[in-house]
Amino acid sequence: MKIRTRFNLALLLVFVPGFVIGIWITHALLVNNAKTDVLANAGLMMETATSVRSYTVDHVSPRLRPLMQAEFLAETVPAFAAVETFARLQKSYPDYSYREATLNPTNLRNRATDWENYHIIRPFRAGTTSGATLEQLVGERVGNDGKRFLYIARPIRITNAACLACHSTPQAAPPALIKTYGDRHGFGWQQNEVVGAQIITVPFELAIQNAQRAVWAVSAVLLGLLASLFLVLNIMLDRVVIAPIRRVSQQSEQISLGNLDIPEFSERGAEEIVQLQSAFNRMRRSIQKAMRVVQPLPARRPLQTASEDA
Repeated sequence: MKIRTRFNLALLLVFVPGFVIGIWITHALLVNNAKTDVLANAGLMMETATSVRSYTVDHVSPRLRPLMQAEFLAETVPAFAAVETFARLQKSYPDYSYREATLNPTNLRNRATDWENYHIIRPFRAGTTSGATLEQLVGERVGNDGKRFLYIARPIRITNAACLACHSTPQAAPPALIKTYGDRHGFGWQQNEVVGAQIITVPFELAIQNAQRAVWAVSAVLLGLLASLFLVLNIMLDRVVIAPIRRVSQQSEQISLGNLDIPEFSERGAEEIVQLQSAFNRMRRSIQKAMRVVQPLPARRPLQTASEDA
């Protein structure tokens, strides 16, 4: 096997695994960063929803409560305020959603789906009944259209006794509420019970696509650098090692054929090649001297005797 072939095989054994591992690590880092950014946006939306609920409880409900005797005002309900606020946001960002999924809601639009009940509300309720504290769930799901989404969920826990005024029993609820929503659902809630969950869902597909495009760009740049390095190393190998060795080989063949009139090497280049050329020059001079020593003398003419002269 030639030197160039061995050298290129060694380079491939180093470059190919290194390239694959480097791209895999880059992909993992970019996807993780994309996920972190998306979750940060979802967390900001969750805090916004919580702020809307808190503002409704502290400022809106007290001012509108006197009007509740004649007509039920949904604007006094924290969940209604948060859902309506994000419904307006969803007009501009349809892939973003906010849900106040509830097992037994007053407003049926907030009824939890089977998926929300099984994957989100049940874990929150299990944490409550077991004495543990589960305050947030983060996960990923695939929508009906095949798109990937990330979600953040927090439990809706009855910590304010004022909530039970509308949700304990139909008899204790305001008549205006019964008139609007009926008396068949939204009751039986208890203090410290988890009745549902706030769920923020944000698109993850676009972030993944951006991360993958970045990976392809990094792959192209890295592949170009490796190809350039591969080419440069092969050129250097040819000029520094292979070409000088080839010249030494060619001169060795000439000497083996008896041609000693070839010029000596100039002894320049890499240190190891200079040593090889110097050794070859000394060998050539030694062969020349040896050839002069062993070269036969010219044959002398024999002397004539006297009888032969006569």
